[in-house]
Amino acid sequence: MKIHPHLRAYLAGIFMPTLVLPLILTGFIVLRLVIGIQVPIERFIIFPMAVVPFLFGLWNMLYLATHNRTHLPIGVHGAILPFLGAPIGALVASSLGVLQIHNDGILWFQALHIPYALLGCAFLAVLAGYYLVWKYIVGFLNRVMEIA
Repeated sequence: MKIHPHLRAYLAGIFMPTLVLPLILTGFIVLRLVIGIQVPIERFIIFPMAVVPFLFGLWNMLYLATHNRTHLPIGVHGAILPFLGAPIGALVASSLGVLQIHNDGILWFQALHIPYALLGCAFLAVLAGYYLVWKYIVGFLNRVMEIA
């Protein structure tokens, strides 16, 4: 099956976030409706549900297009994505007033203060997670779709 490799790369890329984001949405709904914690679901999850699968699909298409020149392992390629997504997400969130940047950390939704040390640790965890997802899940799907 050698036809439409970029379409197959896009579909392999969107698999994981399309599978995980509805589970996260379910968790937010349980927190809000069952437990009673006032979590602004529409602010937290709607934008990522639209953007993250699209970025994963495009990123996998870019991997397919550049792998012959760069020879970068797919896990490393996937771990680069947070370096692009985090600044873009912070820019959009700060321009919408959702995120405020202070000297000692960030203020999210005027309610949650996150110090930079914790933010750095979380970013390292995200890098490790992206590496593992791309190496094992997206890489597997690329092999199944016969594009790797």
